[in-house]
Amino acid sequence: MPVSGVSYLPILIFLAVAILFPVVSLLLARVVRPSNYSRAKMDPYECGVETQGEPRQRYSIHYYVIAVLFVVFDVETIFLFPWAVKYRALGLFGFVEMLVFLAILVIGYLYAWKKGALEWV
Repeated sequence: MPVSGVSYLPILIFLAVAILFPVVSLLLARVVRPSNYSRAKMDPYECGVETQGEPRQRYSIHYYVIAVLFVVFDVETIFLFPWAVKYRALGLFGFVEMLVFLAILVIGYLYAWKKGALEWV
């Protein structure tokens, strides 16, 4: 069966819309938006609080440690759901494996706690 140019028409229309939509949206936004900038508008702004000090100041490493620990323990708890769903099918082996998994998690949590990684101040 020969391929005709008509079969590609929906793809070309979709491609044209995909290209034109962002371009037209940006041009329309440029025409409509107000362009008078003031000093107040150009100041750094964070959640309604005036910034203090240098905007590019360094954050404490403690912030990142807490964030990584949260992600690690959050992702690890996601692994509990499939295990709970298949608990009966896994039997004793699955139970022992989950105990080992949770023991490693608890040891990591206790280590972080002992090192003071969970203290805010």
